[in-house]
Amino acid sequence: MRLVADANVLLSAVIGGQAKTVLEHPGVESAVTTAVTFEAVQEYAGHLAQKKRLDLELVLFAVATLPVAIVPREQYKDALPRARRKIGKRDPDDVEILALAMHLGWPLWSNDNDFEVAGIEWYTTAELLQRLRLAE
Repeated sequence: MRLVADANVLLSAVIGGQAKTVLEHPGVESAVTTAVTFEAVQEYAGHLAQKKRLDLELVLFAVATLPVAIVPREQYKDALPRARRKIGKRDPDDVEILALAMHLGWPLWSNDNDFEVAGIEWYTTAELLQRLRLAE
């Protein structure tokens, strides 16, 4: 399974949440994200470390070593107008990640319910865990 990963699931993986289990599952051959999404993860990591009382250096290391590839905007820019029409009014911050998922035709992995109106294949972490366990 190949997935387009949103910031909330990557942050969960960083702190050892269930998303980490998904990323490490042998059934997940590839996970990608946008530079904008990865920057949001990096930006929020410090706040998350403080909130969870975790060592900042360890959290930043976990972010840096996430098994996720960053796809350049240039590759999915043609899908941006369509993504903006689908979700831009509901959550403009989700346009980039939706455009990437639409461009690749891969499922979007996010715990953000805004994607239920996007008209794409979308999974939450809980749904992916169930799917991956059934596939074993």
